[in-house]
Amino acid sequence: MQADNTRNKILNVATKLFSRYGFYKTSMDEIAKIARKAKGSLYYHFKSKEELFTEVVSEEINNLKRELSLIIDNDNILADEKIKLYLIKRMEVLNKAANYHETVKAEFFEHFDFIDNLRNKLDAWEKHQIQKILEQGIKQEVFERQNMDIEVLLDVFIMIMKGLEIPFFVQDKYEQYSPHFDNLSKILIRGLGK
Repeated sequence: MQADNTRNKILNVATKLFSRYGFYKTSMDEIAKIARKAKGSLYYHFKSKEELFTEVVSEEINNLKRELSLIIDNDNILADEKIKLYLIKRMEVLNKAANYHETVKAEFFEHFDFIDNLRNKLDAWEKHQIQKILEQGIKQEVFERQNMDIEVLLDVFIMIMKGLEIPFFVQDKYEQYSPHFDNLSKILIRGLGK
């Protein structure tokens, strides 16, 4: 129990420090100091700063998945509305995920491949979720079966969502564009519709 409390305390402090100062400017010494834990305690729970940061980002991604699952698993929402809600909720949750933003920055992405596994797993998870929504939409007859390969269509959805991340989160334009998410989703839905 004590070990779990210590681990959680370290994660909470690391989350705050990484989000405030970024991966580069946050040190394990500073995390230990603020958490009031011995530096050895940090290394007992996390082998490196990279592993600790990966766990912090993983928590943000798990939160995203939980939030999106509430939409995906709701059988009372039609597929076209589900796509819209998915896109809006995705951006809303990621806007608050400051440590995820760090992984989108070019200098981080180019130099730290330890985060690639997390990002790849998220892509695979999202593809599966979007496929479920598309299949639901075809059954509900709100979407037309597309002539293109489903894998290509799913890749395009992922590219569109990820393409929005840099201007929204790195260039800090989320607040400027978020009122227009409804219109953006309508463009995507029209392309799928009958």
